[in-house]
Amino acid sequence: MARQHAARWLTWAGAGGYTVCMLWVKSFHIVFVASWFAGLFYLPRIFVNLAMVAPDSEAERERLLLMARKLMRFTTLLAFPALALGLWMWLPAPLGWGFGWGPGHGWMHAKLSVVLLVIGYHHACGVMLRKFEQGINRRNHVWYRWFNEAPVIMLVAVVVLVVVKPF
Repeated sequence: MARQHAARWLTWAGAGGYTVCMLWVKSFHIVFVASWFAGLFYLPRIFVNLAMVAPDSEAERERLLLMARKLMRFTTLLAFPALALGLWMWLPAPLGWGFGWGPGHGWMHAKLSVVLLVIGYHHACGVMLRKFEQGINRRNHVWYRWFNEAPVIMLVAVVVLVVVKPF
């Protein structure tokens, strides 16, 4: 019985050539990426509010900083499984499934480039949070509103590259 169950997880499931286990990994990768991006969408929105706080409103500033710290911590925790599961799918066998290797996978190189940009954006959010905590932010709320649009553009790029595979 145990062998049959294990064999089911490793057998091909459908015309896509994916194993049942691989489909679970892919599903959780998508869930963690979506959750990671939710944090990246909202964190700069908190920065917009922090940039608008009046200098004499210390309680509001501290509350927003607490929210930003907690969201940054949670978003970082979500990034790790998203990246680990993506890496597992990308690594060649026997370490992973080897998606995006070989000719005709230029889309994967482009996607990985965007992923590096997302990691850089995440890091930049951490740097900005530290500047707010230290009271040395020099940017206004309009700048953060524009900065807040970057993860939307990166998510659209990743989805189009993965689904359409233009090159």
